[in-house]
Amino acid sequence: MDLDGTGTATLMLLNPTGGILGGDALDTSVALGPGTAVCLTTPAATRVYRSAGAPAVHRLTATVGENARLEYLPDHLIPSPGARLRQTTEMMLAPGATLILCEAWAVGRVARGERWRFDELDLGLVVRDARGLLLRERSILGAPARDQIGGAEDFGYLATFAVLAPARERWQDLASALHEIMSALGAGARCGVSALGRGGLLARLLCPTAPAMTGLVRALWAETRRLILGLPPLDLRKL
Repeated sequence: MDLDGTGTATLMLLNPTGGILGGDALDTSVALGPGTAVCLTTPAATRVYRSAGAPAVHRLTATVGENARLEYLPDHLIPSPGARLRQTTEMMLAPGATLILCEAWAVGRVARGERWRFDELDLGLVVRDARGLLLRERSILGAPARDQIGGAEDFGYLATFAVLAPARERWQDLASALHEIMSALGAGARCGVSALGRGGLLARLLCPTAPAMTGLVRALWAETRRLILGLPPLDLRKL
């Protein structure tokens, strides 16, 4: 669906079970043709339920064609006590391609006082182009009690926002613009942004609430669309 008339096909990724269960193996494969523009999101946050056996596995792979654009902004993960999830996200960018993505998660069902009670949260992210690696990171987290440094400094919501477009330059300018936005909004969050070694930038968010995190991510996304794509914010029409 083209929500704003700019030619961006917006798709909701929906899991019909309403959450991710132990032993689930969810595979999503996406291929964008040359010059296409796609936004992938989810209707709401994704619950990860308790597993007494095998972990749930979620794999997403995407190939972004020449001069194509992928915006991948799912809502955050919420792991229940005893949840086990292994998630990998792998992206391959063709020449001239642009990728905007966000990965976000909660430390548990925060409103119920359940923090760091999941059993396993293994999150991997890899982005490459023809020249090689652009971004790689992996977090493997378990349930043991954590102090403030190892426990996200007592914040309940975490997000990584990344923009990658190897054909573009002057990433420090965009990094500075996004840092100004995060500083102005505040929202009780702690934020940082920096240019990558090649072809993009990365922002980190520690937020006290889900609405604060959502607001900051939307602001970063809107400014990135304006400065990098020359487009207005995209209204995903979620309640």
